[in-house]
Amino acid sequence: MSITFEEAQDIIIKSEEIISASEIQNAYDAMGKAITYDLELSDPLVLVVMNGALIPAGQLLTRLNFPFQIGYLHATRYNGKTEGSQLEWVAKPSVDVKDRVVLLIEDIFDEGTTLKEIVNVVENMGAQVVYTAALVNKLHDRKAKDFKVNYIGVDVPDRYIFGCGMDYHEYWRNLPGIWALKE
Repeated sequence: MSITFEEAQDIIIKSEEIISASEIQNAYDAMGKAITYDLELSDPLVLVVMNGALIPAGQLLTRLNFPFQIGYLHATRYNGKTEGSQLEWVAKPSVDVKDRVVLLIEDIFDEGTTLKEIVNVVENMGAQVVYTAALVNKLHDRKAKDFKVNYIGVDVPDRYIFGCGMDYHEYWRNLPGIWALKE
């Protein structure tokens, strides 16, 4: 479903900020410290999962106090829709992962189906070990079995959320806080 620019403008009236920009900045700080502590000596390759993780990665990477290489990949189950389907690869990892410690940065850990499949593909491409980071963890009981994210920024309720890289029909990824449609 596509929406107009005017509909995108109006959605803020029907929404509420559930996590402030300052809380998000604190989450990035905490994630940066934890990732630095764990990975600073491992010469990691950081892969940004496009498009959603573009903004969280931009914020998080400046908080990693060690050298690393960066690349991206683009896999999606949503394509601008609100419900996921089959995983579609738009772009496989842009850098060779063979024998590398890899950190995948994602915007949200919702059910985890997409991220779990990405991890499996990167491992099958020869990565030594794969770590995962997601700014947001959505709280519900529909998570992929036997899969956990290593670094989480904030927990959110099981609502339709956007901002900080997550979109409302491809709009509002740029919000510095996390917003949800009013219940």
